[in-house]
Amino acid sequence: MPTLPDTAPFKARHKELDSQMAEPDFYGDRRRAASVMREHQKLSTLLDMAEKFRSVEKQIADNRELAKAEDDAELRAMALEEIPSLEEDLTRIYEEILTAMIPPDPSDSRNTIVEIRAGTGGDEASLFAADLFRMYSRYSEEKGWKIEMMGASESEAGGWKEISFLVVGDEVYKQLKFESGVHRVQRVPATEAQGRIHTSAATVAVLPEAEEVDVEIKPDEIEISVARASGPGGQGVNTTDSAVQILHKPTGMIVKCADERSQIKNKAKALKVLRSRLLEKREEEERAKYAANRKAQIGSGDRSERIRTYNFPQGRITDHRIGLTLYNLSEVMEGQLDEVISALQQADREMKVKALGESE
Repeated sequence: MPTLPDTAPFKARHKELDSQMAEPDFYGDRRRAASVMREHQKLSTLLDMAEKFRSVEKQIADNRELAKAEDDAELRAMALEEIPSLEEDLTRIYEEILTAMIPPDPSDSRNTIVEIRAGTGGDEASLFAADLFRMYSRYSEEKGWKIEMMGASESEAGGWKEISFLVVGDEVYKQLKFESGVHRVQRVPATEAQGRIHTSAATVAVLPEAEEVDVEIKPDEIEISVARASGPGGQGVNTTDSAVQILHKPTGMIVKCADERSQIKNKAKALKVLRSRLLEKREEEERAKYAANRKAQIGSGDRSERIRTYNFPQGRITDHRIGLTLYNLSEVMEGQLDEVISALQQADREMKVKALGESE
């Protein structure tokens, strides 16, 4: 039978929030007030479940005592008959408590920068990168999110060597964070005369958008260079030194942006991408410090991990991290990603709940 986890820290935090909400100027900052009230409500629900757990636990104990002491065979049988159902209730409440105790990802509510790069497979890889961009664009449209281009490099085949864009909306990172990694495609390229299936890949990186307050970049840590933009875009792009490249000396990261005709706008976008990469790096380093926490994840940052295969001849999509296989590839490529993303979120939640249970 499960044992109630320690809820003392949650009680202490609940009491602390009670005090904050009682302050005369609490509603002066509406954003802060809304955040505090949401956390307070979540903790109230958790503590109510804990009380319910204790109540059911006591019922089970009382029924067992009654079954031992009761001389009436009928009453004794009734007491014993109720126990399995009560134990099921106790297990269900226990799982709900563990779920409520999972700390939220602080980046879940952030806007998100998505970077897609063609990998192995030459022109076919660049065309697949374009397909992925279209897939995420359609998914964003479905969610009512907005997309802002950050930079792109077109291939001769009409695909993308690399493309990056900012997705703005509600809980974008929460929905997209598990998309980071290597996406593999198996299909017959349009240029393949023999009808042979080729395998190629593209890499996706999902970065929570970082603000200046999140990551400080000192002027002496970066080296900025400008150049004339190249590629499609018209005369205006090609006649000004608008392309910007930023080298972050401490990490060796290089960010390029030539999407805008304005050098100032390209610099601002490049700095935004750099801050987001540095934030992701810092968060990944923090996760790596805690082995148990790392085990309780299905992967949300390792770009070298092959996470998914898109098999066009069979209309099949397989997510290798959770063993999910679906045969609705055409719908997924049109942006119908909800079933895949929901399965990943559910698997992540179950792993975290299991890790919490093992730590008790």
